[in-house]
Amino acid sequence: MSQWTEQAAKQWDQFASDWRKRSDHMWEKGSRSTILPFFMKHVPVGSVLDAGCGDGYASCKLAEQGYQVEGIDIAGEMIRLAHDRVISFPGSVHFQTGDISNLPFANESFSGVLSINVVEFTPSPLQTLLELHRVLAPGGILVLGILGPTAGPRAHSYRRLYEEATIQNTMMPWEAKQLASENGFTLLGEEPVYKEGITPDIAGRLSVELREAVSFLTLFALRKID
Repeated sequence: MSQWTEQAAKQWDQFASDWRKRSDHMWEKGSRSTILPFFMKHVPVGSVLDAGCGDGYASCKLAEQGYQVEGIDIAGEMIRLAHDRVISFPGSVHFQTGDISNLPFANESFSGVLSINVVEFTPSPLQTLLELHRVLAPGGILVLGILGPTAGPRAHSYRRLYEEATIQNTMMPWEAKQLASENGFTLLGEEPVYKEGITPDIAGRLSVELREAVSFLTLFALRKID
């Protein structure tokens, strides 16, 4: 296990309890409420990976809809919470601890991958993206969520200014889209999730660049093309 992996796992273990308290609201009514509808719109029922599954909420909800789900997260405490959660959910779902930059799955294992606010929390977003590409079947769909430039969790990258190791990269949504297009994916669709106070009417009057600036995160549906 690398030094970065150990550090990231330790920090996310510390965040796990607070994350669990907020998780249901985020997925049902908060900043993550549009993610699963977006995923199900683009990814047919089948075998899917929840890469960076946290406490397992999305994995369990997808299993309820008939998906066969593998959930993986770097934090052992998150996976413990996910195992506690799965008891009350029907469907096919399995959880394990692991690094999404080095996945323990064979090539072309999944028809879909969900990865929300995870790729930019790895030391090499390109390596992580290529690893997600590897485990997708030909024509498979990656639904990727990237934090907007003013999203609160970006504060985790601040200590890089002191040349300290951090658990958060600084990749912007437009960079993630371009990186994917240059490395084996084609864009099928994208959908912003705006910060509180920004209505669709307000956003519709803004340029593409300003819409990204006021987004909390941007969702991309990306098809594997080779």
